[in-house]
Order: sequence, then structure tokens, then C-alpha cells
Amino acid sequence: MNRKFRSSLAVLVVFCMAVAMMTACATAPPEAPPPAPEPAAAPAPEPAPTPEPEPEPEPEPEPEPVMLLIGAAMSLSDVITELSEMYVNENPHVTLEHTFAPSGALQTQIEEGAPIVIFMSAAASQMRNLEEQDLIYGEGRNVVRNTLVLVVPANSDIDISGFEDVASDAVKIFGTGDPETMPFGRFTREVFTELEILDQVEPKFVFGSDVRQVLTWVETGEVDAGTVFMTDAVTTPSVRVVEAADPALHSPSVNPVGIVETCEHKEEAQKFVDFLFSDEAREVFERHGFKMF
Repeated sequence: MNRKFRSSLAVLVVFCMAVAMMTACATAPPEAPPPAPEPAAAPAPEPAPTPEPEPEPEPEPEPEPVMLLIGAAMSLSDVITELSEMYVNENPHVTLEHTFAPSGALQTQIEEGAPIVIFMSAAASQMRNLEEQDLIYGEGRNVVRNTLVLVVPANSDIDISGFEDVASDAVKIFGTGDPETMPFGRFTREVFTELEILDQVEPKFVFGSDVRQVLTWVETGEVDAGTVFMTDAVTTPSVRVVEAADPALHSPSVNPVGIVETCEHKEEAQKFVDFLFSDEAREVFERHGFKMF
């Protein structure tokens, strides 16, 4: 009996344990699914290559200093001095030096090897003479025109009204330039020749060393009258212009410029010559009484 009881009790215990296990299984929450694998992180972008800095542009080399000697007719002295200052201010590596003299004297200096590299004449003939000797690089170019004028002292009461009156007794001493070397002297002789009074006026001639000396003689009354260029007459209130010569009575009064063949800095010389034809230079020329071509 006890054996059966023990056997039944054991079966009961086993049954109860099985029921309990089944109940536990039925009531236990389902296991959570395993977490989804995290997506693989995108690879970090490679850093953009740092651009290499552009090389600094090399500074342009400073131009080498250059000295140019300008030989110009005396009647151009004021305007060329002013234009040279303007040019050097914009081109500080260039030094411009000047020699002012009668055109014929400058021609002779160039023929004899003077270091003039830019020639500016008061007439075409001197430039042409140098061109014919192959002493001018290329050809000269006419820059401006000038006007021959008859002048008397500003305070003079001399009774003359034109070139023809120089033959009168009112004029005893007449200042002008040597017609062989000075364009204004040659133009003067041509005017009196065309007026057919050269024989009457020529004995009254005294020749100045250049046009500015004749201007000074007229200013101070050392001569009764004289001829100069208009560009000289306008520089002083001490003379009075009586008459401007008719251009048809004399050779063209032009001012050409040319580069001397022996110039060692032709490129720099050409730049200055080109400057003389600029609008900026035109204003200066016209203010000094010249007329541009």
C-alpha cells in the first residue's frame, strides 16, 4: 500500500511539474528578436586635396636707366623743356638732356659725331640734309608748324604796318638770323625777295646768334624791328607783333623730328618721339603757339 502510494505520489509530482512547466511556457513573454545589425557606417569622404598656392607672379624687371640727348632748334626750347619734364615724370628711368641751337648748327654737330640722338629742326631742309647722308634712322616726321612774324618793341612808336615798310626810312636796324644756318633768317630773306625789296632792306640786317637773341634785341630796343617765330613772340609782353608773314612767301615753316642713326637706344627714343604726337603733347604745343599737323 505504501509502495503504491509512493508510486502514485511520484506520478503526481511529475504531472504537477509538467503542468507547471507548460503553464510557464504559455505565460512567458516571447523572446525579443535579436537586434538588427546596425548598418555599416559610410566611409568618411577623403579630404579634398589642398590646392597648391599659385606662384606669385615675378615682378617685372626695372627698365635700365637711359639718357637721351635732344638737339632742338632754339624756337623749341620752352615747349621741349616742358614736354621733357612731363615725359620723365611718367618714365623715371629716362633722363632727357637738351642742347638748343640754330638748326644749321645742330645739323653740323650731328655730321661731326655729336652724341645727339633726337633731332628737332625749325625747317625741313636740315632734316633732309641729314637724311640724304643716311644720318637719320628712317625718316623725319613733321610735328608742328610755326609762323614767321615781324615784331617791334612794345613801347615803340615806329610807323610800320607790315614787311614792306621795313624798306622805309623808319627802320634803320633790322634784327634777323643768318639765312645760311637759321630757318627764320632764311624765311625772312625769302619774304623780302618775294616782295622785291631785298636789296633795300638787306643793308639794315644784323644777325643774332639765334632767334632768342633777336627777340631780346627787339625787347630792349637795340633794333628798330626784327623777325622771330610766333612761338618766341608770345613769350614776352615786351614786343608787339606787326604782321605775320604770308606762308606763300617762304618755304614751309615746319618742325620735323628724327632719330639719329647712331642712337644706341632707338626703342626708347622712338617712345619719346611717339609721345610728341600724343593728345597730351598737342595741348602743350598749341599753348606755346605751335600748330599741329
